[in-house]
Amino acid sequence: MPSDVVVDRRARGAVMALFAVNGATYNSLVPRFPALRDGLGLSNAELGAAIAAFPGAALLVGVLAGPLIARFGSGRVAASVSLVGALLLPLVAVAPGWWALAAALFVLGVTDAWTDAAMNAQGLVVQERYGRSIINGLHATWSVAAVGAGLLGAGAAGLGVPIGWHLTAVAAVLVVTSAVAWMFTVPDSGPSEAHDGVGVRSVLRSRPAVLGLLAIAGLMVCSGAVEDSSASWGAVYLRDDLGAGAFVAGLPFVAFQVFMTAGRIGGDRVVDRFGAVRVARLGALAASVALGVALLVAHPVAAVVGWAVAGLGVATLFPLAFAAAGTVPGVRPGDGIAVVGFLARLGFLVTPPVIGAIADASSVGTGLLLVPVAAVGAAVLARSLRPRGT
Repeated sequence: MPSDVVVDRRARGAVMALFAVNGATYNSLVPRFPALRDGLGLSNAELGAAIAAFPGAALLVGVLAGPLIARFGSGRVAASVSLVGALLLPLVAVAPGWWALAAALFVLGVTDAWTDAAMNAQGLVVQERYGRSIINGLHATWSVAAVGAGLLGAGAAGLGVPIGWHLTAVAAVLVVTSAVAWMFTVPDSGPSEAHDGVGVRSVLRSRPAVLGLLAIAGLMVCSGAVEDSSASWGAVYLRDDLGAGAFVAGLPFVAFQVFMTAGRIGGDRVVDRFGAVRVARLGALAASVALGVALLVAHPVAAVVGWAVAGLGVATLFPLAFAAAGTVPGVRPGDGIAVVGFLARLGFLVTPPVIGAIADASSVGTGLLLVPVAAVGAAVLARSLRPRGT
C-alpha cells in the first residue's frame, strides 16, 4: 500500500494535471477562431454569437456541478468531464455550420464550468490533506497551460497546420492526461462529512450562507473587472488614447498575465505566512493604486507597469475566493464553488459593456477609471475570505 505521503503527492499531481487540461482546452481554440470563421463563411457577428454559447452554457447549467460533485466526488467529476471536454475539441473543428459550431461550444462550455467547480473542490480536498495552501499554485498551473495552449495554437495557425490536425493532437494529449489523473484523485471527505451540507435550493433559504456567498462572488466580480481590463481594454486604451503602436498596445495583457502567473506561483507561501485576508486586501489596494496612477500619468510605459502590478496584486484573489466558497458553513463545497462561479460570470457580462459605454461617451481612459474603483471594492470584500468561525 502506498504511504499517505505518496498518495498525497500523486493526488496533487493529478489535480495539477486537471487544472492544466482545463487551461489548455478552450484556449487551444482561441487562436483558431479566424480559421473557423473563414472556413464556415461566417461574419464577425455570427462568430461572436457562436462564441457566446460557451459562457452562456456556464450561466445556464453551471450550478448543476454541485449536485454532481456531491453524488460522484469532485475528483471523478473533474477528470471525467475534463476528458469529455477534450474529446469535443476535434468536433468543433469539423462543425459544418453556425448551429453546429454554437452547439459544440455550448457543450464545451458546460464541461468547462463543471470541471472548473470540480477541480477546485478536489484542490481543496488535497489542500486539506497537505495542511497548507496549495490552491494558488494550482491556478498558476492553469495560467501556464492556458498561455502555452494559446502559443501552440498561434504557432500552428502561423505554420498552416490544418485546424483538425491541431485540435486532434491536442485532444489526444488532454484525454490521456485526464484519464491518468482520474486514477490518482482522492475521495472527498468521509460519508458523514461529504454530505454535511445543503443543496443549492436550501442555500437560498439560509441567510448567512447567501450573504457569505454573495460577498465572495462580489470579490470575484471586482477582481474579474481588473483581470478583464487588460484583455478587453488594454490594447484599445494604449492605441486610441495614448497613440501606441500595435506591439506596445499588446503589452498590458502580456505584462498582466506574466505577473499574475508569478504571483500565483509564489502565492501559497505568502498566504500561509500572512493570511488570506491580508494578502488579498493589500494586493487589491496595490492594484488600485497602480492602475489609478497609470491612468493619471497617461503614458504607455506607466500603463504597462500599472497592469503588471495589478496582475501581481490580484493573482491570489480568485484561488482564495474559490477556497473560501468551499468552506461556507452548511454548504457543500461543490455547491459553494459552483454558486460563486455562476454569480461571478454574471458580473463578467456586465462590466465590459459598462466600460465600453463610458468610453463611447468620453474616452477609454475615463471608462477604465472604474477598474481601480473595483479593486478597492475587492479590498473591502477581502474580509469574506476570513476562515469561518474566526
